[in-house]
Amino acid sequence: MSYTIALNFEDGVTRFIGCKVGETVLDAAYRQKVNLPMDCSDGVCGTCKGHCEQGEFDMGDEYIEDALSDEEAAEGMVLTCQMVPSSDCVIQVPVASTLCKTAVGKVEGTLAQVEPLSEDSIELIVDLDEGSELAFLPGQYVHIDVPGSEAHRSYSFSSLPGEGRATFLIRNIPNGVMSGYLAERAAAGDRLSLTGPLGSFYLREVTRPVLMLAGGTGLAPFLSMLAQLVEKGCDQPIHLIYGVNKDDHLVKVDALDAFAEKLPTFTYATVVVDEASGHPRKGYVTHHMDAGVMHDGDVDVYLCGPPPMVDAVLKHFDAEGIVPQSFHYEKFTPNAAGEAA
Repeated sequence: MSYTIALNFEDGVTRFIGCKVGETVLDAAYRQKVNLPMDCSDGVCGTCKGHCEQGEFDMGDEYIEDALSDEEAAEGMVLTCQMVPSSDCVIQVPVASTLCKTAVGKVEGTLAQVEPLSEDSIELIVDLDEGSELAFLPGQYVHIDVPGSEAHRSYSFSSLPGEGRATFLIRNIPNGVMSGYLAERAAAGDRLSLTGPLGSFYLREVTRPVLMLAGGTGLAPFLSMLAQLVEKGCDQPIHLIYGVNKDDHLVKVDALDAFAEKLPTFTYATVVVDEASGHPRKGYVTHHMDAGVMHDGDVDVYLCGPPPMVDAVLKHFDAEGIVPQSFHYEKFTPNAAGEAA
């Protein structure tokens, strides 16, 4: 038996390692050639300090307070040389991955299908090579090399971690490098290279109500998050507000309906900007964030969409004096369809 430990480095790279029962995170990392910061390995220097965002573990009592104070321990800080996990964990490592002699992973896959979902979005389905299922945290993204060019573009997974088939929602950009490839040259069987996972936008442990705000293809990471919540179960209220420009830009609504059937605590609302739309909810997502979904600030907010949407939500929170318990967001740029969408 072993536990999966996600090491999130400050340069956005995530590396997954296996940790045996009774093994410290530091020993597990070194065994797998990830050189986490360390000077003493005895709980004395504090060089290996990080922050455990989720998971269960035992720190023992053989470290000194100069290395890790009681206040730091109460805030989730850990010494990886003393930390013995008793579940899967996510740990923030406050150095770049390159300083730990590790690098972002790379896997190969075969293009299985390209499906136009609307004039605005395309679904890309990739069958990963056998034995190379890519581990990631729901919400994270990868770089995908564009065949026939030197470019890559970045997209969030819309699928579950660890599956042999990876899916992505891609914004259809006129004359876009990836959009052009998918619309004009892509064929089943094409080989694709994926580099990742990357990014600090991912689902944390759910301990309170969650509000998800998606704009356009920024829906992608939430599909991955919701799939994991369905798989693991969740008793907290989860509400998604999904905004698009036009009626026919609403995609994957059938998937959202399926999530709502399987996860009783999940609800969602769609919003359309176009004033000529007959949609029951028009405007922007900020127009439909009533007090009920904010839970008096006792809520974790996740936001993924184009920069104007992200900026509008930030201004709305500031103007209304809204301070959620935690707030995680990802902007995506038009030419990259996302750094995460």
